[in-house]
Amino acid sequence: MFASFLGGLLIAGAIYWWFQMMIADQQQRNAFLQQEIKVLEGQIKEIASIEDEIAALKARQKAVEDLQADRNLPVHLLNELVQNLPDGVYITSLRQTGQSISMQGMAQSNERISEMLRNLSSGSPWFSKPELVEIVANNVALSQRDQRRVAAFNLRFQLLRSSEAQKALDAASAPASGR
Repeated sequence: MFASFLGGLLIAGAIYWWFQMMIADQQQRNAFLQQEIKVLEGQIKEIASIEDEIAALKARQKAVEDLQADRNLPVHLLNELVQNLPDGVYITSLRQTGQSISMQGMAQSNERISEMLRNLSSGSPWFSKPELVEIVANNVALSQRDQRRVAAFNLRFQLLRSSEAQKALDAASAPASGR
């Protein structure tokens, strides 16, 4: 009986020792995995910072490309205004705020202003959303004796960026070439 007790104690001790070895081995593997996880977390943070840098560089590149593309916008603005202003319309003030243009001027009649609005809305790919703010009837003295009745106007419209104007030109030429 004592031998059975010693044999059982020996078997229980061997099983306990075997479980302790397996626990120690698993703890070593867990520690190794924790170290590797820390290394990977560091790499993930590094990748995230690199992605942020890439996004910032792309934003800068886009800003530079927009500036280069938009450096000719004043030239296009004046050129298109010359082409789209009908006879008898005179600009007295032109102001740009961002992409919004405010224009004031005088016209011989309301019909000339209407014609100018039609030209601005459909005659140019560089302009969009023309909006007449006001028309006021005025008298202009050409000389001391000669006075003319004119219409003073104030309008706003949007100047499109080069990329947007190019898209409008492409869209306008696509139906024409499809015929």
